[in-house]
Amino acid sequence: MKLISWNLLHREGAALSEVAKLIEQERPDALLMQEVTPVFENLPQFVGGSYSRTPLPGRRHGLAIWTPAPPPRPPAIFALPAGAVVKRICQIVDLGPFSAANVHLSHSQLLNRRQLRHVALHLPAHAAVLGDYNLVGPVLLPGFRDAGPRQPTHRMSDFLPLRLDRCLIRGLACLETRVLERAGSDHHPILVRLEPAPAVERRTLHPIIARYADLARENARRLRRP
Repeated sequence: MKLISWNLLHREGAALSEVAKLIEQERPDALLMQEVTPVFENLPQFVGGSYSRTPLPGRRHGLAIWTPAPPPRPPAIFALPAGAVVKRICQIVDLGPFSAANVHLSHSQLLNRRQLRHVALHLPAHAAVLGDYNLVGPVLLPGFRDAGPRQPTHRMSDFLPLRLDRCLIRGLACLETRVLERAGSDHHPILVRLEPAPAVERRTLHPIIARYADLARENARRLRRP
């Protein structure tokens, strides 16, 4: 499955037409977006598909997911550990073979790693976490590996190149990664092509990773309950 993540930049960022053009060119199985404003509610009128947006608490912009067909159920939404100013959320969409989490994490390098650990507890064994991590350096999330492009995706103050937009995967294989043109945003979209990896027996896992896998399976069962 082909997934794209893009921070649109809510102030004078990527235009609706630019997002529609990206979908038409790349035909992703899911487009996960950050800093999305109400104007993008019209996206299905241009490209069809299913669209779901949730603003950050107290903010005009938020997270959104577009898929070419409606997912089995609406994306799950839950709060992340909050910073001093901005309250963050996460979207999780069931894509069938695996689930994908859409995130826009805090700038604090301790808090954004804590938020990632919180996201991991809500995911099934086969999962990906994409978005704007606002993170510098290694992630070090047990059970997950960094599978996104290694090139910079943003220039801080239009000078310092940073790889803020990332993809972590668990139980998946990454077949392709690309950094795409940024258009009107200050972030480049990232593209990954993923598929479920061969099953790994639990006894071969490190005890800490095995514990995370157990928690992931339990949370997946809870999400499936009516």
